[in-house]
Amino acid sequence: MSHWVTAYKAANSLEAHTLKGALEVSGIAVQLQGEALAGALGELPANAIEITMQVKNHQLAQARQILQRYQDVAEASWICSRCGEENAGSFELCWQCGQDAPADPLER
Repeated sequence: MSHWVTAYKAANSLEAHTLKGALEVSGIAVQLQGEALAGALGELPANAIEITMQVKNHQLAQARQILQRYQDVAEASWICSRCGEENAGSFELCWQCGQDAPADPLER
């Protein structure tokens, strides 16, 4: 029997659901914990509570590979092919000219 183990602590519900979808597409079952507490935050920002993502123990290594790729892409900057401006990895458009970021995160 596989036990659920923590694979990642997402900063907010949007990040948690995005990553949950990416893991589930790869056949990894995911449970989110702490999401229901967000309603108790009132006027605090959405990132004031982390959402714990859990996966089955036997899928932890595969999940960590996917999550590491996500973190690497989010931290890497990219150079705009139109104007040459450097952009943060999280930007989907060039802040200078509005050009789309490369579709393949590895080309950023």
